[in-house]
Amino acid sequence: MVESPSSPVPLLRAHARHAPWNARGLAAHATALVEASAMRPTNAVARAEPSARAVRFYVAGGLLDRPDGTGTAATYGYRHLLQLLFIKIRQREGQTLEKIKAELTGLSGDALERRAATALAPALSAGADTVAAAPETEGVWHRIPVANGIELHVRDDSPAARREAIVAMREAVRAALSRSDIR
Repeated sequence: MVESPSSPVPLLRAHARHAPWNARGLAAHATALVEASAMRPTNAVARAEPSARAVRFYVAGGLLDRPDGTGTAATYGYRHLLQLLFIKIRQREGQTLEKIKAELTGLSGDALERRAATALAPALSAGADTVAAAPETEGVWHRIPVANGIELHVRDDSPAARREAIVAMREAVRAALSRSDIR
């Protein structure tokens, strides 16, 4: 299916380039999108922003697909992001986790992506993913050591410059480095 130029799907799809994530990184990425869209659940029990603990809870409960790997080496991809965003969208609309789980079971990847993109359209079209395209002359770059010979470079005007996001990225890189298939 070809998306129209005004469709929010390509804007959401651009977030796939940030995958894979660990649980903390996935939660941080989803939180950035949720915060940008000002989503708030109507369900008083649900939190607006997902946490790493919530990600693991959703996996255990069958709402999120199982990650690749286990423990601290578990990694989550773009489909996990879509599922997590869908959960937060439906909670905002007052749905219970039981109903959300039933809906997720019958939802194709394309339908999941369209639903999340449509709900997040105002945030996506307002530039929630355009920081990477900003001119290089803006902001100050910071170097974050990750491991011997490896560092992250983050510009201070990026949403990724938040402490929680930096920690999540650093931990995701460290988790990837511990995988035996890339050593």
